[in-house]
Amino acid sequence: MTPPPARRRRTGANGAVPAHNLPRRGAVRRAQAITTYGVGSLIAVDHESFVVSGLDEADRSWSSDESPRIHERRLARLLNVDFFRLPPASDDTSKDGLRVRRFPLMHSCPECTELQYHRDFNPPTGRSVCGTCEVDLVPSRFVVACEAGHLGEFPYRQWVHRSPDRGSTTIGQCGGKLRLRSSGRTSSLRSVLISCTCGQAPEVSMEGSFRRNALKDLGLKCRGPRPWLGTSAPAEECGLPLRTLQRGSSSVWQPVLKSALSIPPWSDGRADPLAEHWDALREYDTREHVEIYLKGVFKGACPVPLDDVMALLHAEQEEDSDGESAPTFDHRYRALRNKEYERLRSGNDERDHSRDEQFVCETPSGDQSMLAPLGVTGPMLVKKLREVRALKAFTRLADPESTTDAKEMPLSGSPLRWLPAMEVRGEGVFLRLDEDRLGEWEKATAVAARIERMRTAHQRMLEQRAGDPSRVVSSPASPRMVLLHTLAHILINEWSLEAGYPAASLRERLYAADDMAGVLIYTATSDSAGSLGGLVAQGEPEHLDRTVRSAVRRAEWCSSDPLCMETQVSGTGGTNLAACHACVMLPETSCEHNNILLDRALLVGTPRAPRLGFFADAVAG
Repeated sequence: MTPPPARRRRTGANGAVPAHNLPRRGAVRRAQAITTYGVGSLIAVDHESFVVSGLDEADRSWSSDESPRIHERRLARLLNVDFFRLPPASDDTSKDGLRVRRFPLMHSCPECTELQYHRDFNPPTGRSVCGTCEVDLVPSRFVVACEAGHLGEFPYRQWVHRSPDRGSTTIGQCGGKLRLRSSGRTSSLRSVLISCTCGQAPEVSMEGSFRRNALKDLGLKCRGPRPWLGTSAPAEECGLPLRTLQRGSSSVWQPVLKSALSIPPWSDGRADPLAEHWDALREYDTREHVEIYLKGVFKGACPVPLDDVMALLHAEQEEDSDGESAPTFDHRYRALRNKEYERLRSGNDERDHSRDEQFVCETPSGDQSMLAPLGVTGPMLVKKLREVRALKAFTRLADPESTTDAKEMPLSGSPLRWLPAMEVRGEGVFLRLDEDRLGEWEKATAVAARIERMRTAHQRMLEQRAGDPSRVVSSPASPRMVLLHTLAHILINEWSLEAGYPAASLRERLYAADDMAGVLIYTATSDSAGSLGGLVAQGEPEHLDRTVRSAVRRAEWCSSDPLCMETQVSGTGGTNLAACHACVMLPETSCEHNNILLDRALLVGTPRAPRLGFFADAVAG
């Protein structure tokens, strides 16, 4: 998607000159700077293409004036940073913004068909036109990337001068100029023709350039280019195989996002006055020692009550405790979810907290026993919540489900003590499934067989995309995970009709483990649509009972049935069963798992196995 051009190119609404001399090329929303056009991604503005610059100090981007700090202590501690920053605003009052660099540098002229670096066309200052033909230049459609996250120019010269046996010839300084033209016969790669005026090689098409080993056959390996960091960052030693990609492909950039809900005792959202002292405080075991340390540091009254300090230290110890001396990142992230699940179950009361409290979760006033026939229990009304979503890193050529730390590309060339993030304030409904009934349902042979098919397909996909088998993560597919995931999808679709929210503004947060069986549906937008109040009202037992029954009945039939229900494989890599865009799939912004691991048969059963569905008896009754 091409961002809209900025309405004001060089001045703000008050006529002020920007703090830099760089022209403004376009505008994106703040949230897009985290999810779509983050550091290292390619962004198209009109007929030009750029890569979003890194967060190094040399770029002077993300200024403190237009990128205010936000705090979420649990997530900051997990990601080993001190705080987060909102992306710069891109409205008319903005004096700065996201810095970008031109990429790819290879361009072609549709008039003279020359293919060369942008600077070699001698374009006028601030414009991207051919200095001879005075027509707009076209950025290269093709780039190369490796699984380590590096990004480079497509090797057009080596591609043209390859030998007939697809090996690389001695190119040297042939003295010729490259040309690119389209035969116009088809829209396929066969019609994109590259030639060199040296006459030593015939004109060739781009057909075959997307083969997995196409560039490897030319003897080319990744040299570690990082164009988003500029010339100040030297290329890294890499040597991994290169893959050809379309410039606008989603495989070019995938964000690694981590999120957390602000829950007590971390949920005031304010800056931490003890930020520099927590490492020392963790060394003390007793309340008396903590008190002595704080008195020695602050000489007077501590800005945080001692009871609150002890509560925070205790909360950290609970999240880190697993019998290991050094908990892994995955364990700490699961512990973060576990604490959220406990808080959502227990709730708190708005009347017992100050106005700064950003998490209010209350028990509904209605009779919850009416939900028992459905196997639903413990609904909670989350009247206020705050979620912080941080951009930890990014990957290329990898599915987000198979990302490992070794393949994550950092956002800067040097360590930073902050990360880009967005905060979302809104409301939600939390519900759980009855553990006893769920346990009995999970033991069913038919349920286990369907899950095993999905898990095997997902694991195979992870192994294929990971490259290194030793770093393949295990598939999260389990009976309760797939059940909760599919239930969340049909509830979002139902509430988009009942509560007045578009499906894209609602989001799921799954709590599926041996000791967890819950789902939170909450508003996922950062604007006023996130707190209209209509969603919380749906959590009252009488409304929730009607919603669940209606959603499950709606899931019994799909406009693609019987194909959808009876299919043996569905979705990316066969990771879904009875699920398609006509029944349970959601906008990508609403789903935690990229619309995979879904099966509505686990909700309602199949014509041949009606008892397979968790809700089959309740709906039939």
